[in-house]
Amino acid sequence: MPAAIQWALDLLPTNPICIRLIQGGSTRMRHLYLRSGYLAALIAVLLLALIGPTSSLRELAQRGASAFTIVAFGQVFLICLLTPVFMAGAIAQEANPRTWDILLTTPLNALQIVLGNLFGRLFFILALLVSSLPLFLFIQTFGGVPGESIVQSYVVAGCSALVVAAVAVTLSVTRSAGRRAVFAFYVSVVIYLFLTWLIDNRLRAPVSVGSLATSTTIMTPLNPFLALESLLLSNSYVPRSVDPDTGWLQRWWLGRPVASFAWLSVLTSLVLVVYSTARLRVIGAKVGQVPWYRRLLRLGGAGGEGREPRTPSQNPIAWRETSSRSLSVAGVLGRWGFIVAGGIATLLMLWLFHVGSISIMDLRVTSLAIVAAEITIVVLAAVNMSATAVSREREDGTLDLILTTPMQPGPYLAGKLRGLVQYLLPMLVLPVVSMGIILVYALVRPTATSASVAVGTVTRAVPLLQVSSVIGMVLLMPAFVAFTVMVGLQWSIRSKGTIGSIIAAVLVVFTVTGVIGLCGIASGNGIPFLGSAISSISPFNLVAAAFIPESTISETIREGDESGVSMLIGAAIAAVLYGLIVYAMHASMKRSFMMTVRRLAGTR
Repeated sequence: MPAAIQWALDLLPTNPICIRLIQGGSTRMRHLYLRSGYLAALIAVLLLALIGPTSSLRELAQRGASAFTIVAFGQVFLICLLTPVFMAGAIAQEANPRTWDILLTTPLNALQIVLGNLFGRLFFILALLVSSLPLFLFIQTFGGVPGESIVQSYVVAGCSALVVAAVAVTLSVTRSAGRRAVFAFYVSVVIYLFLTWLIDNRLRAPVSVGSLATSTTIMTPLNPFLALESLLLSNSYVPRSVDPDTGWLQRWWLGRPVASFAWLSVLTSLVLVVYSTARLRVIGAKVGQVPWYRRLLRLGGAGGEGREPRTPSQNPIAWRETSSRSLSVAGVLGRWGFIVAGGIATLLMLWLFHVGSISIMDLRVTSLAIVAAEITIVVLAAVNMSATAVSREREDGTLDLILTTPMQPGPYLAGKLRGLVQYLLPMLVLPVVSMGIILVYALVRPTATSASVAVGTVTRAVPLLQVSSVIGMVLLMPAFVAFTVMVGLQWSIRSKGTIGSIIAAVLVVFTVTGVIGLCGIASGNGIPFLGSAISSISPFNLVAAAFIPESTISETIREGDESGVSMLIGAAIAAVLYGLIVYAMHASMKRSFMMTVRRLAGTR
């Protein structure tokens, strides 16, 4: 075979790295379970959307179109959730064991190495998309769903996965993240989606005077959910009509947001691949040097002693969890940078309302988005760190050394819990502080921040925020974070590696949170007083009920009951329940710890 053809084939079809990743991953039961769970979630959403009385073919077509919209948004959400999980191995498994150093000694060139890692892991995401194609074809049999919409929804999902995969490979080549890849991915995705949605929501304008439909903005092609909304909900979110005399880029960007998102994703991925290819041969050039930022923060070298010795607490495991993570530049900057960014966002939002740039409804929705995003990032951080707390020590051999000490399973697990919660404490306080700042502003200007909302046939005056909601968050947030830490520790003990433990813990926490959230919304909108107490079981529901009660605890608002008291009671009861669950999980994990550790002994 000619050398030029062989070189082209080695880029993808016969790329040994791509073949190794696909063959190895295809034999793992975890990937089979993920694909099965992915399809099961989409099928469940479809069946729930199709349930209801249907008396004519027209109503069946409308119900099918509505079901397709829900499933399409659900597919993009699951792709954004699972792509970082699959791509985390590009960093955690390639960068840390220094596999790149071995690959550089092979006959493969830099482009073949980068493309092999990129498409070898992207294959599993594309397999998820292909596996759901029969489901979308089934929806089309009901009518009301054009084939073009199905194709374009797949384009949005596939391009979203491509961008995330390219970023993962870039981080792997530059060795910029290490084992924090999964958490960094999730935080970046959450912040990016929330930020672009907030900006788009602020820039939206009616298509015409008196119209309820809004037109697309410059942010639409930058967010996959906004691009999908312009495609599937075109009656309420219409591509903007631009004057033909304007430039082609503006007409294309605002008039065809799906195509703009697709091309932007492809070009961004291409730039990242080119950069990774050019950067691949210079990795490790500065090994052994102490960067200036580590010297500035007095962290020392990455592998050496960075601070003065400290006296550990009564539980050395708790001290180790807190102090060891404080030596990382990414840990220091990420934790305090998150706190500063959250505070600035809250103050900026209140300033915009104070000067009249946003309305009271915009203030309530934006406050909900900011606090909910902060809670999401804290929960993801707790899951990420706890899910790797034990499995990481098993991989690097530290757990074998700890088991030779007099440390017992009970104090070991309690130290992990205490150390992680103590490390997360500054981040954990941020949602409470943000709500406190908003509460102070609402108390200073009660008339300006109060809104009249219609609940059924009744109109009620609703304050921006109540004191009881902030107190409820103070009680609920630490208990809920402790619960998520225990879930992560449980899967960290059971899993052989960090990637498997993170995947399982993330799915469990978000499943539990989703079920609790749905039950809370249904109870809040159907049962007065008691429903608002049930809504306070989850911090996400508590925040939603605090800022937009007419949509989450409408029955309590309509009856005129004191929602703040019931929410405070519900949060206090929920905090006690989470504490009991944490205690029960600790007792169960303590009994089975030695048996589980011995069963997985020697695995890496």
